[in-house]
Amino acid sequence: MSHRGAFSVVEMQGLILALDYGGTQLSAAIVAPGARQWLDLARVPSPPAKDARYDYDTMLALARKLLNDRKPGAIGVSFGGPVDAARGLVLLSHHVPAWENVPLRDRLQKEFGVPVSIENDANVAALGECKFGAGQGCGSLLYVTVSTGVGGGWVLDGRICHGADSMAGEIGHTIGKPPANLETRDRLPLCPCGRYGCVEALACGPAIARDARQRLIAEPNRGAKLRALAQGNLDAVSAETVSRAASDGDELALEVLHDAAHALGFGIGTAVTLINPERVAIGGGVSKSGESWWRAVRESARANTLPQMRVDIVPAALGDDAPLWGAVALAQVPMR
Repeated sequence: MSHRGAFSVVEMQGLILALDYGGTQLSAAIVAPGARQWLDLARVPSPPAKDARYDYDTMLALARKLLNDRKPGAIGVSFGGPVDAARGLVLLSHHVPAWENVPLRDRLQKEFGVPVSIENDANVAALGECKFGAGQGCGSLLYVTVSTGVGGGWVLDGRICHGADSMAGEIGHTIGKPPANLETRDRLPLCPCGRYGCVEALACGPAIARDARQRLIAEPNRGAKLRALAQGNLDAVSAETVSRAASDGDELALEVLHDAAHALGFGIGTAVTLINPERVAIGGGVSKSGESWWRAVRESARANTLPQMRVDIVPAALGDDAPLWGAVALAQVPMR
């Protein structure tokens, strides 16, 4: 049952507060209902050693500063981890400790006294892209975000498809590179979920940086352009520096980037085969890795999909604002 019933129609006409609990930053914005421009928006980077209490307190202060003593009409929340949307419960974060089984919706409703809807960040971004971005006009959209991790959301007939356990769309934890056999599976990277060979463990930003560092150590005579960008400091190698070196023709960087792209494409192909979406939109920082990366993703997805199925894979249109615009859409559409 929706928790919106306890709130008046008048309250629902006020400002919409959108919150995005990301892995590396916290974002908040306010917008008038029906508007397509923010009245105000703020982002703050998150320190590496943060926990759930830091996230909650920092976001609360950010929201109150934007509202400036105004009361919102509704709040939409994007959270970077598994969420039980029906209960408004954060199940856990793979990157921030102490978020296990936190009733975030109820806490925010108590703080602000208005209806709150909460979803996994990839689900929210999928809704945002479907309503306002790359998925406009589509009956079904698979959204994939590739950044600190790899997440996904599936929108069908304008609504998020949750699955039986509110876990639908977790493409990052499908297989990106099958092991040759069970005995060799531990030679693949270990995913935060505890399994080997997941798309996230092979294709996200930290995975790209890890793979590049390992290859630079193993092959000291290769990767000159990548080493130069990192100024000889392997700890400074990131997915962004790998992408820049690859665009400049560094063969080692190209190999790293293509391996990550093929793993992502393999996972997308599996998802396309299962749910046959009208379109796939990819967002997140890693999606800015250039045309070579996009070509490898599309080729790998096509190779792992039935020939009769469309594989329409496009860049997401809303960029870093996708979870926030999805939170806006979430706040305006009552849950079933």
